[in-house]
Amino acid sequence: MSSITTLVQSIHDQYQLPWFGLHGVTHWARVYENGLRLAPMTGADDQILLLFALFHDARRANEGQDEGHGRRGADYAASLRGRSFPLTPGAFDLLYHACAFHTDGLLDGDPTVQTCWDADRLDLARAGIRPTPERLCTPAAQALETIAWATDRSQRRAVPTIVRQEWRVSGEEVPPEGSG
Repeated sequence: MSSITTLVQSIHDQYQLPWFGLHGVTHWARVYENGLRLAPMTGADDQILLLFALFHDARRANEGQDEGHGRRGADYAASLRGRSFPLTPGAFDLLYHACAFHTDGLLDGDPTVQTCWDADRLDLARAGIRPTPERLCTPAAQALETIAWATDRSQRRAVPTIVRQEWRVSGEEVPPEGSG
């Protein structure tokens, strides 16, 4: 993958909402970390998890109900594919599907897609919604200890270290934990 910092900056340049808002960069980082926690048990592709985290909410127009934002994010990923990140056609199909349908409440699908959806749903507590096992796709995500771990991080609005270190978010001060 070409520079993740460059990709994050490209997404930032077009993002319409507060960068550290409810659906912004700290949410994306928690989604990615949630996915990485699940991946050893689900067999999910780490690169698709990262790209899903970055693109699934990248084209939101508001912080509330935003019909079609997942498909807009998937289309945005398609516009950058090849220039900003490489992905085989099959892997891109999984990424596109995961982004486009992440708010539809679906449970069945490819294990990588399911892991993407679970990673996002595990961060719902930031919006006052507690994840429940019956709305998660994989046994790894349905485990009560996983839900408790993710819910705690989500409610605290934890700012994963990848925001500061690997993604090198700049131009705005990264909020302290609890405000991101």
